[in-house]
Amino acid sequence: MFPSKFVKFGKFVKSGRIPALSAVLALLAAPAFAHVGVDSGAGFGTGFSHPFGGLDHMLAMVAVGLWAIQLAAKGNTRALWLLPLSFVLPMALGFLGGYLGLALPGVELGIAVSVLALGLVVAFSFRPPLWVAMLFTTAAALFHGHAHGAEMPETAAALSFGAGMVAATALLHAGGIALARLAQRAALPVLTRVAGAGVAAAGLVLLVG
Repeated sequence: MFPSKFVKFGKFVKSGRIPALSAVLALLAAPAFAHVGVDSGAGFGTGFSHPFGGLDHMLAMVAVGLWAIQLAAKGNTRALWLLPLSFVLPMALGFLGGYLGLALPGVELGIAVSVLALGLVVAFSFRPPLWVAMLFTTAAALFHGHAHGAEMPETAAALSFGAGMVAATALLHAGGIALARLAQRAALPVLTRVAGAGVAAAGLVLLVG
């Protein structure tokens, strides 16, 4: 027997009001899209908190975890660690490029598109071959990482700041995986797709905002 709140949610989903829910999530998210700066002398702690300062980053990272669960449900359990890894490592590379001042055209557009696209693939439970999914997350991660590196002040300790940022990213991926696991255990995997719809709506707001 499902808890009453899950039964109520199932009726809500069937009512066709998911787009409205997504719109509300997007409107709530909009004010937090701007990337926040970091204090001078930043280290591990500031680097760890930095991804939480921009909801666009948070949504993308959580969405990767949600997508990993969906891909693993197809039978490829390697997705649970390979997909997050294909985001974390390229993000660190993008961070280095941003820190060194290397140009990457269209960073903000790339971030917005990645949020929208990641939300869509989760919302539609798109399950391509794992290597295709990894290529996509790699491309998205480069933009997110570059933004982090470019925003880091010159006085910050690059190594400790970057380590904190990577640790936070891994934690957000794990959060997405945990959320999707909970939805599965509640026999409501549609919750994962609803979350993806919310991410996609937020990405659309970011694109047109």
